[in-house]
Amino acid sequence: MNSISIKQALLNRRMLICIFTGFASGMPLYILISLVPAWLRSEGVGLKEIGFFALIGLPYTWKFFWSPLLDRYRLAIPGFSKFGASFSSTFGFGGGLRRGWMLATQIGLLLSIAALGFLNPNTEIWSIAWLCLLIAFLSATQDIVLDAYRRQILPDQELGLGNSIHVNAYRIAGLVPGSLSLILADSLPWQSVFMITAAFMLIGILMTLSIAEPKADARHPTTLNQAIVDPFKEFFSRQGVQQACLILAFMLLYKLGDSMATALATPFYLDMGFSKTEIGLIAKHAALWPMIVGGILGGILMLKIGINRALWLFGLVQIVSILGFALLARVGEGLWLLGLVISFEYLGVGLGTAAFVAFMARSTHPAFAATQLALFTALTAVPRTVASSFTGIIVEGVGWESFFYICTALAIPGMLLLFKVAPWNEEA
Repeated sequence: MNSISIKQALLNRRMLICIFTGFASGMPLYILISLVPAWLRSEGVGLKEIGFFALIGLPYTWKFFWSPLLDRYRLAIPGFSKFGASFSSTFGFGGGLRRGWMLATQIGLLLSIAALGFLNPNTEIWSIAWLCLLIAFLSATQDIVLDAYRRQILPDQELGLGNSIHVNAYRIAGLVPGSLSLILADSLPWQSVFMITAAFMLIGILMTLSIAEPKADARHPTTLNQAIVDPFKEFFSRQGVQQACLILAFMLLYKLGDSMATALATPFYLDMGFSKTEIGLIAKHAALWPMIVGGILGGILMLKIGINRALWLFGLVQIVSILGFALLARVGEGLWLLGLVISFEYLGVGLGTAAFVAFMARSTHPAFAATQLALFTALTAVPRTVASSFTGIIVEGVGWESFFYICTALAIPGMLLLFKVAPWNEEA
């Protein structure tokens, strides 16, 4: 791609939309995995209970079960279908079914996130758990429709760039609950913190009100049976049953060790003696730029070496970066070491995510991208939910340093599957 085409690809409204979809998608997840654990820990909730809170992320794992409903049925909101009609001539889009689901989930997220601050972790832990489960369900549903919308508006040549921008904006969104909210928590009551954090969902709502529907796909399912069966039938027939199962196993295991290592990151920093302000200013910001650089560098390198070799090289970086946490657990102090370890970890995250998302996109068929991507992204959420729910028990049993060695070992099976799903000298 020459410099002119890069400029044309970057400077268009579709890339701007990808920024907003990434931010709206990332906000709820980072509230659940960064802000809620810090809130519970600062209020005296034990690591074991916080670890089990990872189970509230199960909707991210099972979202492919209801994703066909979003492909098949429109969510009619009176008067809303006329919104954005003035943008149709600009964007060139016709009718569709995405924006109704977007608006409903985003309003639900705004209200439910704000409601968290009105609950007491010491007396209403189950109410908090159920409310967090609702947030996860709404967030997973929003992800389904945003992924489908992005797939429909991006031409094939912009898929890699658009998804890279989406992922980077997704990560940047983590600065709100993972940094700003923690800093505010040192001087404001948690009720105010959650209300301010929830207000950032207005960004997604404004995006939804400002865009038009994508053009309807000619192969859009006309029955619920088609919406459920055809995406899975197409994937297994195209790949073959054995290869398809290996691909799904790879998606499940590739980021297992990395996800478990960071599942209790904020409680780990607190246990190492760092204050919430230090975590907000140093740990979170040390993650931002290495992660963005990793994503951009990963995209550039993939143009030279391909997706397969990128998965190998970037996966090795992810494994080595986990050992940095083990070093921090042994030393136990030093803001410079904290920043260095986090920077290297998120450089690996940026690199690995760039290749992993490209691999998932390559594995889908455009006509069935919504349900197939829901299945693939749901599998990637399993380590963050089911496996990570036991991290608190493991840490209390073996200590932080040994825990990170275990996470390093758990990252190896996913790498071994590369021999079958992405051989070094073979590019699909």
